[in-house]
Amino acid sequence: MDSRSALTLSIGVLGGVAVAFTATLVTVPIWVVFLAWASFFFVGGGPSGWVRSVCSNLVGVAIASASLYASHVLGGSLTATAIAVGVGSAVMVQASWVGLLSTTPAVVVGFASTVSTVAGTGQLVTATSISHPGLVAACACVLGATFGIASEYLATLMTRPAPAGRPDPEGVTA
Repeated sequence: MDSRSALTLSIGVLGGVAVAFTATLVTVPIWVVFLAWASFFFVGGGPSGWVRSVCSNLVGVAIASASLYASHVLGGSLTATAIAVGVGSAVMVQASWVGLLSTTPAVVVGFASTVSTVAGTGQLVTATSISHPGLVAACACVLGATFGIASEYLATLMTRPAPAGRPDPEGVTA
């Protein structure tokens, strides 16, 4: 099977598995899993992409958690939140100076995933339980990257190389 079809099938099947898995076994927001899955491919995939994606996403989770906590400490007003998120946004861009975190959009995925988890679950960053939105988002980000590498691996297993000297359906010569 060509690589695009193999990846289509792999992501389609594992996407359904991810929905069932997050609805029954590990109850984290499925949208965060899919965002982190996309982040894995965005940073290049493979084992190094898994590490880069997870590290970048987790730094984004930490920055978002700190920003939202700072907003809370400052009174939680719109102005306090805007300032805290603005500072957090600047910190995300500065994180790109670290080679492992050089793909700023992957850091933003972690930040946005945390904020959306707060909004989607109603849990605040002041929660002191397993349902802390930063912890939930972090688990979902790791799970998403893991589904990413699994889908890549499964697609590779299903891909039949083109015969020598003949282009594959994507136009790449074998």
